[in-house]
Amino acid sequence: MRSIRPPLRKRRARAAVLLASALAFAAPLASPSFVATARAEQKAEIKVPFEKYTLPNGLTVILHEDHALPLVVVNTMVKVGSRFEEPKRTGFAHLFEHLMFMGTRRAPPKMFDTWMESEGGWNNAWTSEDRTDYFDVGPAHTLKLLLWLEADRFSSLADEMTKEKLDVQREVVRNERRQRTENEPYGKVELRLPELLFPADHPYHHPVIGSHEDLQAATVDDVKGFFKRWYVPNNASLVVAGDFSPAEIKPVIEKWFGSIPSSPVPAAPPAKPVKLDKVVRDTLTDKVELGKVVMAWHSPARYAPGDAELDLLSVILTDGKASRLYKALVYDKAIAQEVSAYQASGDLGSYFLVEAIARPGVTLAQLEAAIDEEMKKITNEAVSAAEIARAKNQFETSFVSRLQSVTARASMLNQYETYVGDPGFAEKDLARYRGVTPESLQRIVKSHLDPNGRVIIHVEPEKKTNGAGGAP
Repeated sequence: MRSIRPPLRKRRARAAVLLASALAFAAPLASPSFVATARAEQKAEIKVPFEKYTLPNGLTVILHEDHALPLVVVNTMVKVGSRFEEPKRTGFAHLFEHLMFMGTRRAPPKMFDTWMESEGGWNNAWTSEDRTDYFDVGPAHTLKLLLWLEADRFSSLADEMTKEKLDVQREVVRNERRQRTENEPYGKVELRLPELLFPADHPYHHPVIGSHEDLQAATVDDVKGFFKRWYVPNNASLVVAGDFSPAEIKPVIEKWFGSIPSSPVPAAPPAKPVKLDKVVRDTLTDKVELGKVVMAWHSPARYAPGDAELDLLSVILTDGKASRLYKALVYDKAIAQEVSAYQASGDLGSYFLVEAIARPGVTLAQLEAAIDEEMKKITNEAVSAAEIARAKNQFETSFVSRLQSVTARASMLNQYETYVGDPGFAEKDLARYRGVTPESLQRIVKSHLDPNGRVIIHVEPEKKTNGAGGAP
């Protein structure tokens, strides 16, 4: 699966809550609050203990103790992303993420970071189509400071928003769009792909970062309205993880977050299921040396049947030198410089993407045909049980390694709470991947990766001109 963090988009296949292999448990884990045990059938059992409760104003609170290190994490997730934006106000969810760091009367501009960093802490945030996530990390003694700063901006930022603050962050976001998409090699694909995959009235049609026109048109009243609609406690969840005492910190949370008023949350914009019944093609030019082929198919939504199969397929196709596409295109035929695949999971539907960069002298038509040849093999003949097992083991090992970080555990708890309403969803998530078989994978490939129903983008290098007259 795929999520959005700085840089704006990051692959869910690598950041998703993955699985844990029994082979990884030869040595005991360092953290006593992350329990991984091997059952008799040699499957890992992941347990991240937590306490969940809800404040009277609707804020969901999740506490996870871990005294292995003197470290604490505050993770706040708001159930709003780019798909909740109004027409002509695209990019607002991500813009608001930036505005949340612009300070308040009690924590003036720049002091949010300065106070936190002076105590050894740090912070960041990320925005996706579906959610926005804020996290603060610091030494254990900073927990009350982190909670106060978070509660302060959630309670008063909109009332203290000014045109000057908006103008500063508006330009920061527009520059980010220029640097990370428009001027990034192959970055134009990030902007064009959702437009080709989803119809104009679909909430996923526009990129998360939005358009220059909509960002430029945003007003202070727009900002205040967005905050009051979506940034309310009954539309958010708070995770506190690390070295702290729940008995000591619960009254603090109640004092600083409990006073934030709740408000009715608007209904999310509706969306009908999308399915392509034809090949949609586009050709882009970019300031790159080598061409690129991008293919995308509509696929099952996050946690829906088939989502796990396609996560594992991405590993089978492009993860490691022995993977199918890498071996065929990069090693055997030597026609691709790079190749990757991933399942980009979302609440309203997902897409499965394959992309490859051509080697010098190789046409994009040749590269596309070679990808199709390998994808046809997956469709016509089930992958081996050994390939499935190898993909599962890679996922499982990655999961264990990741969850040894208290920051990752806080993120996992909040993502599970936000997406499925259960912070302890790890075992059920594990079961999705463990249940994948060669037959189930082939069935999902046949039903969703139709060669006659997909988007294909060719990215061609811009033609160079000489400095004299501009002739080619």
